[in-house]
Amino acid sequence: MLACLIGYFGDFDLAEEAAAEAFAVAAQRWPDTGMPDNPGAWLITTARHRAIDRLRRDRVLAAKLPLLAEPESREPGEEDAMAGPPIPDERLELVFMCCHPALAIEAQVALTLRAVAGLTTEEIARAFLVPAETMKRRLTRAKSKIKVAGIPFGVPAASQLPERLAAVLAVVYLIFNEGYGQANAENALAAEAISLGRVVAALLPAEPEVLGLLALMLLHEARREARFDGQDLVLLPDQDQSRWDWRQITEARDLLARAWSARAWSARAWSGSALLDPALPAPAARGPYALQAAIASLQAETPVDWPQITALYGELADRTGSAVVRLNRAVAIAEADGPAAALAIVDALDLPGYQYWHSTRAELLRRLGRTDEARAAYREALALARTVPERRFLERRLRELQPQIA
Repeated sequence: MLACLIGYFGDFDLAEEAAAEAFAVAAQRWPDTGMPDNPGAWLITTARHRAIDRLRRDRVLAAKLPLLAEPESREPGEEDAMAGPPIPDERLELVFMCCHPALAIEAQVALTLRAVAGLTTEEIARAFLVPAETMKRRLTRAKSKIKVAGIPFGVPAASQLPERLAAVLAVVYLIFNEGYGQANAENALAAEAISLGRVVAALLPAEPEVLGLLALMLLHEARREARFDGQDLVLLPDQDQSRWDWRQITEARDLLARAWSARAWSARAWSGSALLDPALPAPAARGPYALQAAIASLQAETPVDWPQITALYGELADRTGSAVVRLNRAVAIAEADGPAAALAIVDALDLPGYQYWHSTRAELLRRLGRTDEARAAYREALALARTVPERRFLERRLRELQPQIA
C-alpha cells in the first residue's frame, strides 16, 4: 500500500501520513459497516483522497493538478478496478526508487528499511550502529532529496541496474536479518525479504550475487524451527537436523550452483574439497553473498568442515574489510584450532557496541575456563541483547557460571 501511494504521489511523508489516516478511518468504520470486499483497494482509495485533501489544504493545487484528475463519483465496484490487481513488483519498484545513486549508500539502505520493511528509526539505527537521532536526520535528508530531485518511482532500465544492485541486495538482507532473530515460526520480515529476493532473482536470473543472496536467506531460514525451543535459542551444534527444511536447503544449493560454477558444484555432494576445486571461479568472481551462502551450506553438513569455513571467511574478510566478518571467522577458528587462537583475534577487534562481540568473547573465555572474565562479557552482551531468546540464552549461561556454594 505504501509503495503504491509513494509511486502515485512521489512524496514519502505525504504517503505515510495518508496511509495512517486511511487505517484510522478503517478502524472507526469497519466494525460497524463490515470489511469491504477488497480491503486493500478501499484503503488505497481512502488514502489517496486524504492525501489530495491535504494537498488542497496546503495550497499546492496548481503544482499538483495532475493528481486531481480522478472523477469525484464512481460506479459500484470501480474502487477495485482503480486499485488494480496486486503487483508484487511494486515493493521492488519502491526499493529501486530508494536505492537511487543520487543518495548516499547509507541513506539508500536506511530509507528502504523504513519505507519497505516498516522498521522504526531506532531499529534502523541499531542495524547501522549509530545513534537514533543521526539516523533520523539521514532519513529526513533522503526523503527531501527524492522529492526535490523528482527521483522516479519504478524499476530502472537494465543499463542502470548494476549501479543500484549492491544497495538493493544490502537492503533485502538487512530486512531478512531483522526478522531472522525472532522466535516466531512465521516471521513476516524474513518472509518479506525472501519474497523480494525471489523477485530480484526473476528480474536478474544470471546475476551471481542475486542468486547467492537468495540461497543464503533460504539456507538460514531452513533452520528456523530448529533454532528455537519455545523462547530458548538453540545453537547450531545442538540443533535437531530433522527439523531443518531440507527441501529448502536443496533449493538453496541449486541456486548456489548457478551462482558459482555448475560444473564444479554439481559433481560433488558439497564436500569441503569441492570448494577448493580449481574449476571454481577465481576469487574475484566470488561475491560476498555467494561466499556466505557457501559457508551456510557447509554448516549444514555432517561433520562440519571448519577449516574450509575458516578459509572462506578469510576470503570474505579480505573482500569486505568487515570486522564483523573477522569475528565470524574467529568463531570458525575456535572450532578448527581451539578457543585460544580465536580469542586473540576477537580481542584485537574494536566492536565495543556490538552484542555478538561480547557474547563471542564470553563463549571463548568460558571454554578456556576463565570464568570471571566470561561472566563479565556475558553481562555486557546481555545489556545489548534485543530479543527474548538471546536474553534467555545469555541469562542461562550466567547461571551456569555462578560460583558453587559448598
